This record gives sequence, C-alpha cells and structure tokens, in this order.
Amino acid sequence: MHDIDTDTLDTVADALRRADTAVALTGAGVSTASGIPSFRGEDGIWDRFDPTDFHRRRFDADPAGFWADRRTLREEMYGDVKPGPNAAHDALAALEAEGHVDAVVTQNVDGLHADAGSQRVVELHGTHRRVRCDDCGDRRPADPVFAAAADGDLPPRCDCGGVYRPDVVLFGESLPDDALTDAQGLARESDVFLAVGSSLSVRPASLLPKIAVDSGGRFVVVNFDETTRDGAATDVIREDVTDVLPALEERV
Repeated sequence: MHDIDTDTLDTVADALRRADTAVALTGAGVSTASGIPSFRGEDGIWDRFDPTDFHRRRFDADPAGFWADRRTLREEMYGDVKPGPNAAHDALAALEAEGHVDAVVTQNVDGLHADAGSQRVVELHGTHRRVRCDDCGDRRPADPVFAAAADGDLPPRCDCGGVYRPDVVLFGESLPDDALTDAQGLARESDVFLAVGSSLSVRPASLLPKIAVDSGGRFVVVNFDETTRDGAATDVIREDVTDVLPALEERV
C-alpha cells in the first residue's frame, strides 16, 4: 500500500459521518481484487471475446450458440473456484451496518456485495447468479441451468417453453427501469457519493455522479486510474480500493 493522503481520508470520513445519505457506486475495480477479470481495459474480457456474440440480436437469432459462448465466458470469468468478497466489499458492508452508507449501486454482476453483507444493493446490470425466462419472466438460480447447458441442453428452456437467458443486461438492451430509477434517486438524495473502482466511462452509470453534484452532493472518486469525471470530483484518491475503503471505515 502506498501512503494514502491522510488529510483527504479524514475529510471524506468526516463527510460520511455528517451525511444524512451516502451512496457508493462500484465498478470492475472492486471485483478485480477478488480475481474476477474486468470487461474493459488491458487484457479485459472483451479483448478475448467478441462482444457481438453476447448481443440481444444473437440471443434472438441463435440462442443455442449464444448459450454455448456464454457458458465459455462464465468459465473464463469465474473459473472453478468461487470468488469471495475482498476488503473493499467488507468495508462497504461495515459502513452500511454502522449507518454511514445507505446503499451500494453496482455495475458488477458477481453478487459479492451481498456475500459481504451489504443489504441495499442496486444491481444496475443484473446478476450472473440468476437466469430469467425470456417469455414468462420466471427466475431461478443460474448454476443448475449452466450445468445443464454444459451437458448439451441448449438452449435451456423454461416449463412454459420459453428460453432462459442470463439475468444480466445484454448488449442492445436498456438497463432495468426500476434499478436505474432507484440509482438516480439515491444519487439525487446523496450528501456523499463515492465512485469506487469505476472508470465512469459507461452510460448511464457515468451520469450518476453528475446527478449527485447537481443536487449539492460531495463527489469522491476512489480509483487507481483517471476517470472521465475526475474534474467534477470534490476529492480524488488514486489508490487501491482494498486499502482506501477499510481505512475510511476505520476513521468513520
């Protein structure tokens, strides 16, 4: 760990103590610390897979082929060992339990915030842990369906005859209205808005900090690399999220 600017940590911790509403937006940088590869960036998933293979149009035109590729992608991302929460997930859950963070809005689909104990998690892009029937909307755990797909049951079908699909946002689809509305409302209400491990380059999630700032909130960036929204941030901490968030939690 590098020496983190303690003055900035103290300032942000004080803001969290005083806030009526504090929200954390998390991106891939929180998951990579648990060994989950990012989609974008150097050696990201989209450097190894063709994103068009996971477009809504591909699912409609060739559901069996879509599922075969999706199973391969899932194995590449998560492997045989189930990843667990890291220190950043744990710190956010602790901050919520202590009353200093009201919600986590996440761009990640791995479910690790819930595993760490976070109670209010808005999953903007859905979750890989469920599948959903494209016809009737039935949802069920993903693991048995992916196991059946591995045995050649392609595409997996619901009892109603519809095709199951991963319960995540595919290319060509909009974010779920309920999740986006919830996230926008939280950003609008926030006195402190933390953007953690996100490049803030993908809309509409990248617009949430603007909503927070326009509503008078303090906007804090915690990310190794520069983000597209750094210029609007009140505080920028360019350190590892697994170091910064536990340090904040200790100070609060």
